[in-house]
Amino acid sequence: MYKGMSIRPPFFELGPKAYLYGRQLLELALFADELCEKYDVRIIFTPQCVDIPLLVKETKHILVFAQHMDPLPIGRGIGSVLPEAIKEAGAVGTLLNHVEKKLTMAEIERTIQRADEVGLMTMVCADTAEEAVEIAKMSPNILLVESPSMIEAGKREIADPQEIENINRLIWQVNPEILVLHGGGISSGEDVYNIIKCGAQATGSTSGVILAANPKAKLEEMIQAMRKAWDEIHPRGA
Repeated sequence: MYKGMSIRPPFFELGPKAYLYGRQLLELALFADELCEKYDVRIIFTPQCVDIPLLVKETKHILVFAQHMDPLPIGRGIGSVLPEAIKEAGAVGTLLNHVEKKLTMAEIERTIQRADEVGLMTMVCADTAEEAVEIAKMSPNILLVESPSMIEAGKREIADPQEIENINRLIWQVNPEILVLHGGGISSGEDVYNIIKCGAQATGSTSGVILAANPKAKLEEMIQAMRKAWDEIHPRGA
């Protein structure tokens, strides 16, 4: 994988935000770990920074990313998230520029550079195709493309294959090694199936899983749908 990292599609990002922490978060992470092995789908978990060591210690297959990271060097910076500390805690990457934690383009570029220095993957959010293209020039590992309106709606409409294909094309014209995750409003296995069939390499969810009546069952529904859709497009052993 690009920059020596190991991840391949299809993959799924589960962002617990500040809904879950500690033992409750670990319980869901352990179940996700089982699903990774059962369905051969990598799941990226983005916990609170204080929960990174717990998840890294107790799981084998999920990829643990920080929810955010700052580009500062070792030294002053109270309240900041230091890249070396994220690495030392056991994370393999970091999420950047989520709609709830927006950064300037200059900040994104500096933070990607710092992540490269310490050996962390970067998954950078983009609200639009235009923003995705600008960020692609900075060579993150993963671009997470999702409109804030879709996040707020809580329910994704049927995916537009032309829109997804166009965004993929624009990003890969800049850097064909970037993985592209299309998200926003993913609340069911059907949503996952549709978006993968429309050309996404990955997708993800927060409230669709965390706020479900049975989060574990909902997560498995989504991962199973991802495996089914991906195998219909890319038959294993073919």
